[in-house]
Amino acid sequence: MSAPTDGRDGAVERALEGVAEMYTGNLQEHGLASKSVGWKDEGSQLLRFDKLSELVTPQSAADGFTVNDLGCGYGAMFRYLDGRFGAGLTGYWGCDISDEMLRAARGFADDPRVELVNSPRLLKRADYSFVSGTFNVKMGAEDDAWRGYVTDMLLHLRDMSAKGFSFNLLSTYVDWKAENLYYADPLWFFDFCKRNVSRHVSLLHDYPLYEWTLLVRTEG
Repeated sequence: MSAPTDGRDGAVERALEGVAEMYTGNLQEHGLASKSVGWKDEGSQLLRFDKLSELVTPQSAADGFTVNDLGCGYGAMFRYLDGRFGAGLTGYWGCDISDEMLRAARGFADDPRVELVNSPRLLKRADYSFVSGTFNVKMGAEDDAWRGYVTDMLLHLRDMSAKGFSFNLLSTYVDWKAENLYYADPLWFFDFCKRNVSRHVSLLHDYPLYEWTLLVRTEG
């Protein structure tokens, strides 16, 4: 992780350090389970994967495609994608900032197609990039600083995704908020991606979770 260059970056870096510690603790408490990466149960975790992976076209599934998973945790999304697409998934590159999570992933997602690295940013360009829950926990960072971090990362995802990327965030359409979580206006982020990334953006906010998913296609 690079050294902070201003107050916002310093706040975000401290938040990311707290996130790494939190997920390491979750893993020690819950083991290889959805709760260790912040989801209440496996069903909601799989529903999120369903929404994120709507980005993959039938043609890509037939031809073969590679994936970046930013905040890969213990590798649950690899297992999901392998089960759904099989040999269509030709490469999976997972990044996380918790060494303990990565150690767990090396056992849980033991496959020659898998590469795992400790990094807060993607290191390879893939066909598709997925971000599931990674942007939700801001710890003590202010909302404006965290939104700046997320938008910077979306531009990074644009550059590292040949065909597109998808991500989810907690919605502002809620009646209660936890102080350490980031709740994002889906219309603001739709507009940001439409203006700065691609004309081809789809907002999914019709499933039974207090969040939304954006699918951003960077080809065509």
